[in-house]
Amino acid sequence: MAIKNLSKKIIVVEKYRICKDLFSKSLGLMFSKRREDFALVLAFDEEKKISLHMFFVFYPIDVLFLDENKRVVEMKKNFRPFAIYNSVKRAKYVVELACGIIDKTKINDKIEF
Repeated sequence: MAIKNLSKKIIVVEKYRICKDLFSKSLGLMFSKRREDFALVLAFDEEKKISLHMFFVFYPIDVLFLDENKRVVEMKKNFRPFAIYNSVKRAKYVVELACGIIDKTKINDKIEF
């Protein structure tokens, strides 16, 4: 299954994995290799401000923050290795993508996965 931008009627990325438990969300992309065709979706129980880290992720990524309706509420481009980011908006889902893929999306776009 793919992640789609329903607002633009395009496929954002072909493959993804959903992380729901604390361990998989904490591990995230650590020690992984960069993949253009893959995204990681972090799913939370409720909307909240989300803190992310890039410890032991050795390549930059783009990040989408989605509300409970899977609408883009915030975007972080070029999130660099060994950095920390705290979302400004509340989100229920975080989509971590290869750099450059975020350019296909805008705030308020509806995403499907």
